[in-house]
Amino acid sequence: MNVRPALAIFWMISLFMAASCGERSPSRKVPRHQEALAQDKDYLSMVISLDTLPSDQFWKTVRREDSLLSQRPDSNSNPFFHYFRARILLKEGYRDSAMAQLEKMKGERADSNVSLLREFTVFDYNSRNNMMVEARMMQEILVAMKKAERLHSPVTYRFYDLMAKAYYQNENERESLEYAERHFRSHPFNTHPVVMQRHYDVSYLLAHQMNDFDKMMLYNSLARKLAIHTGDSLAIARTYDSEAMVLDKRGEFAKSLECSKIFVDFLERTNRIHELAYNNLATGFNHNGLPDSAIKYYHKAMALAKNQGNMNQTPLYYKGLVEAYKLKGDMKNAMEALDSAYGIEVRNIRKIEAVKFADIHEKYDTEKKDRNIANLSSRNALNEKIIQQQRWTLGLATIVFLGVVGFLYFLYRQVKLNERNKLLQSENERLRMEQKLLQVQLNPHFIFNSIANLQSLVASGDTKESVRYLSVFSGLLRNVLEQSRRDFIPLDEEIDSLENYLQLQQMRYAALFDYEIGVAEDIRPGELLIPPMLIQPFVENSIEHGFRNISYKGMLTIRFEAKDERLTITVIDNGQGIVDKGTDVQKKQSLAQTILKERIQVLFKSDCQRARFDIENKAGAGGRGVTVHIILPVIKD
Repeated sequence: MNVRPALAIFWMISLFMAASCGERSPSRKVPRHQEALAQDKDYLSMVISLDTLPSDQFWKTVRREDSLLSQRPDSNSNPFFHYFRARILLKEGYRDSAMAQLEKMKGERADSNVSLLREFTVFDYNSRNNMMVEARMMQEILVAMKKAERLHSPVTYRFYDLMAKAYYQNENERESLEYAERHFRSHPFNTHPVVMQRHYDVSYLLAHQMNDFDKMMLYNSLARKLAIHTGDSLAIARTYDSEAMVLDKRGEFAKSLECSKIFVDFLERTNRIHELAYNNLATGFNHNGLPDSAIKYYHKAMALAKNQGNMNQTPLYYKGLVEAYKLKGDMKNAMEALDSAYGIEVRNIRKIEAVKFADIHEKYDTEKKDRNIANLSSRNALNEKIIQQQRWTLGLATIVFLGVVGFLYFLYRQVKLNERNKLLQSENERLRMEQKLLQVQLNPHFIFNSIANLQSLVASGDTKESVRYLSVFSGLLRNVLEQSRRDFIPLDEEIDSLENYLQLQQMRYAALFDYEIGVAEDIRPGELLIPPMLIQPFVENSIEHGFRNISYKGMLTIRFEAKDERLTITVIDNGQGIVDKGTDVQKKQSLAQTILKERIQVLFKSDCQRARFDIENKAGAGGRGVTVHIILPVIKD
């Protein structure tokens, strides 16, 4: 059973998000006595208490409060009217309208509890895409959390939950579990069964991701005790399914099968059966050497998934069928099931690629439009300022007759200065365009190579690694697109991009090389600036041309040192060095080096003697690999 999507679902309904709701009726009349009660409510406490409600009651309450507040004459000045309205709009998929409502949700102060609740709601929605949370957003969430802690805000626990979700999406389950514990300990209703049940479920799934069997059994035991105490038969049955997972991991297959039978029997009796329960039971039969029973329940799972329109799960069932048929020795049916699983996985991967690339493209287009609007607004303001200055100058010249000669001289000087400024602006614009052109030549080269790597992984049939590669690559591509708009970026951003790129290459070439990135102690990466995508071509050459055909494990070392107002970047590899590999390869390497040399000359035109790079081929001297020295002027933010 795939637990990562299951945990994402738990966070989708976290705190005050539910799974289903009825249709909204904004025109419904509210009794006057209820309207009077609405004026005296402590809405912040009520919002927090919504955590204790089941899904249907949660949304019923939210819609009721929205309807009550909409009848009040001062509704637009009440921040919680905009909060409830935004929650409903977000659930119905109207993001822009919801964000507009949240903008109107103003507290008395910027650090008020209402403002913190608004910040949380925005962060929670923006991070709800199951993709990696960018460093910038992580920093913003952390700042908001620290502010809530400093103010001892009653909504602090929600930021702990947000950090837990963000760390989980970034595949750091250990930190995620720590923040999940902090969220539960600080929750105002942490003794309520609904809050406790959610905490035990989330903690169990995180422990499962870490393969920590002791914690899995601990949280499952706590969940079972709670379910028995509250008399929740479904929750009790679910603990048997969780126990079956732990026992299966430990190799106690017979006990695991018995637990799965208890769970499936309960679901069938209560008409709550789902395909994953059948799949887990079938897998239990496989592990116990009972292929006929396994085949029966795999087919039940597929039939149920087909009836519910959930065909994305079917590769899982076909893979189970492959194992069952192999146990029976029926290799023909095993091969047919394997072909079906492979075909469905390829289709699913293509769908994921299409959705994620469309999302990246849409975000990039939106940012581009926003940037153009901001530029036009800035130009209009500048033009208005220039026109106003000219009016004052002409007015003074008309009034002061004796200053006509001085005015003419002043005007002459202004014309000369404007011409000179125009020439300087034209030269600067030309240099910037050259820089952008050179940078744009590198970006497609990098992107096409990365997509080629992804194609290789997809062709290998490793679905999990392909999806992981695509997730990391989409985050890296977003960084590249953002950085391409700037001439210089902080050194720590360049290091982060290098880390992501090297991880992608290690996914593609397993066990081909190791790497190390060292920064001198006297360097503060957040304060130094360098051109983006400056080091990546040299790193790519080391991996693609230095390590590909060696019989030992490659080692790539990148060091950053500063001395005498110069930043020295050293890229060292122990590969095969620079050898004659053919005209095409030499042309590609030469073109990359030429582009980088031209970029350095454009960016450091006034100080070109201090900016350079040298390539040392150690293979020719009896050594191994290539050493690249890049020397740049120190530029601080």
